Amino acid sequence: MGNVRSAAIYARISSDQTGERLGVQRQLEDCRKLATEKGWSVAGEYIDNDISAYKGKARPEYTRMLADIEGGRVDAVVAYHQDRLTRRPTEWEQFVELCDQAGVQQLATVTSDIDFGNDNGMLVARITAAVAANESARKSARIKRKIQQNVEQGKPNGGAQRPFGYEADKLTVRESEAEIIRALVDRFLAGESVRSLVSWMIKEGVPTTAAAESWGTPTLRQILLSGRIAGLRDHHGEAAGPAAWPALISEAKHQQILAMFQTKKVSGRRAPRSYLLSGMLRCGKCGNRLYSSIRGDRRRYVCASGPDHGGCGRLTIVAQPVEEWIAAAVLMRLDTPAMDDALAGRADANERQVALLAELQSAQSKMTELSEMWAEGEISRPEWKAARMPLEARVDNAQKQLDQIAGTNTLDALVGQGENLTASWDTLNLDRQVAIVRAVLDTATILPGVLGSRSVDYNRILPSWQL
Repeated sequence: MGNVRSAAIYARISSDQTGERLGVQRQLEDCRKLATEKGWSVAGEYIDNDISAYKGKARPEYTRMLADIEGGRVDAVVAYHQDRLTRRPTEWEQFVELCDQAGVQQLATVTSDIDFGNDNGMLVARITAAVAANESARKSARIKRKIQQNVEQGKPNGGAQRPFGYEADKLTVRESEAEIIRALVDRFLAGESVRSLVSWMIKEGVPTTAAAESWGTPTLRQILLSGRIAGLRDHHGEAAGPAAWPALISEAKHQQILAMFQTKKVSGRRAPRSYLLSGMLRCGKCGNRLYSSIRGDRRRYVCASGPDHGGCGRLTIVAQPVEEWIAAAVLMRLDTPAMDDALAGRADANERQVALLAELQSAQSKMTELSEMWAEGEISRPEWKAARMPLEARVDNAQKQLDQIAGTNTLDALVGQGENLTASWDTLNLDRQVAIVRAVLDTATILPGVLGSRSVDYNRILPSWQL
């Protein structure tokens, strides 16, 4: 032992629920004291916090210590207990072999010392490693059984971080946060994007439950998709049954959220950037969809030609006047008796939504296959165009019906509010404006204009209403 010039101290705990590293700190204090008693100088401290040594997860500091042992920078190792180094017998043998090659013969722990050159010492160490591995396996089985029992009883998982909307016991509702969740759900079902909602949360200064974290789209998406807020116990990402805590929203709204996320995933529709009527305008010459386009500082909708668009390329209209006219017409329509009748007579559309999603996915898959065939030269451009047109019609039809189903969610709180919305329209973000328009408007056909005219003739706009 007198030959030891520099020792490595290794500390690890597999679960740090508080995040305060208290377990590691206690190990370090005992190991430093032991090194001092032995008269060993400490070359370095290697700390892996909240990482299991049984499951084979990467341990950066353990790997760094092995490199220092191999490089001859360490003569001995100090740990609180042998199982802090590893609970896996095969990894233990690898550690011993590396120490033997590097000339490191001493492992000192608070409970005992191990001489790598002593047969009896190694026998005891191997038995200890096998016992530790067996205990880890038994502990893992107990934890899994406990989790399964919690699932069956609807109880929450362990862990220190409380879920947003609930107190630290994970059962009691924190009403201030519950109100925020309900508002987020209503706004999402009304068509607002997760990105937009995150921006709102940050702007309002809403704190997360983890002080070091800020709001991001993955965090909010997880909350919205979670069965927890609907009083359901999730397990492996799916609802396993009723939970022991109160629901913040209805299960019906939870199903609507799941359906809307699925629709966004299948349709590939992104949040709008700067155009209110993207995808909702049609060319009065050829019937093709109009696309957004900017020339200088002027936003326009154009009929685009070419293999990716397939239009005639001979129709253009300035965006702002058309958007203002359509928005005014939509808001006026919200106050008509026809809207009340449409909402009152609607039926549960969950099954129809599932069928439409399958139809949309099938048509899009065939369109992708068709494009690949054209790219490989298996079909000509006329053949590609002839086969693509009916598929595009299927996609448009399915998407229109899905929009109509989603639109009823949007309109629940808006019918009869046209006059109020007109006054606050400019304060709504683009996501919300698009959702309101899309819920009422099917498409609007733009007729050809007078050549050379600098003003928009509103008679060119022929709306087709969904509701």
